[in-house]
Amino acid sequence: MKRLIILLLGVFQFATSACQSPATPSTSNQKTIKMDTINKSDAEWKKQLTPEQFYILRQKGTEPPGTGEFNKHFEKGWYCCAGCGQELFDNTQKFDSHCGWPSFDGELGGGERIKKIKDFSHGMIRTEIICARCGGHLGHIFDDGPTQSGLRYCVNSLSLVFKPTKS
Repeated sequence: MKRLIILLLGVFQFATSACQSPATPSTSNQKTIKMDTINKSDAEWKKQLTPEQFYILRQKGTEPPGTGEFNKHFEKGWYCCAGCGQELFDNTQKFDSHCGWPSFDGELGGGERIKKIKDFSHGMIRTEIICARCGGHLGHIFDDGPTQSGLRYCVNSLSLVFKPTKS
């Protein structure tokens, strides 16, 4: 019985660690705008995406921390969905959260480009973020961000492509 309690406490501690804290972003100010959605079969997505991107975007995978191309990337431009190209974040929203994944403190489009969904997987309660246009899994949003918004959009690099600002 003691071992079970210790195990449960360990799981609880892991679930509430800094990189896994839940966020419940306010949606009261967000407008609901109908946009064209992209619906493709898995076979069509597999033709378009790399196997790694397919795993992240379509199967809700996660890349290992510290391995993503955009984790330490701070050029001027837009971070777009790798599935459909929709602009999701810009460089002014990006910050280094030291958690191993690209982090942003806000999103473009005032809430219409990224959907938030309660995620109860892996014994945690989190808020998943997906592209509103193609349904691609981006990552999760947490309420432990260091900026004024208090939010941290924790995003897989493989779910993004970068479009630099033209000089």
